[in-house]
Amino acid sequence: MITDRAAEFRAALPGGGVLLGLDLGTKTIGTALCDAGWRYASPAKTLPRSKFTADKAALAALAAERDVRGIVIGLPLNMDGSEGPRSQSSRAYARNLSALGLPVLLWDERWSTAGAERGLIAQDMSRARRAERIDAAAAAVILQGAIDALAGAVI
Repeated sequence: MITDRAAEFRAALPGGGVLLGLDLGTKTIGTALCDAGWRYASPAKTLPRSKFTADKAALAALAAERDVRGIVIGLPLNMDGSEGPRSQSSRAYARNLSALGLPVLLWDERWSTAGAERGLIAQDMSRARRAERIDAAAAAVILQGAIDALAGAVI
């Protein structure tokens, strides 16, 4: 199941469980994980982007290791809310990733990188360290937004 509606995604996961958040970049995939009670999201690994079969294997291993129940993928919408080529690419990635058998939620990521960057600057992190961690931090921002909405599940 692939959806962009929090309530539908929540209905597919009545028992909650750990979620995997993804920020899909052209060179890397930022990952984040949340607790089973959907209270907080934390940055995890930044994976190098490769051919889809290698990406899928790395994500499947991470999902199995952490007993992930669902996946949240950042959907890069334009500022006016419309979808462009990057959104279509994320939707295609979600369709391919659905082969893992986990429900997938596509979540608006318009301000995720900017929010992550502000958080890393607030931690007084150097530019070099920020560059290493920005994708995973953005994935955590995306995932936190989704689990906040899932707590209400009216969207």
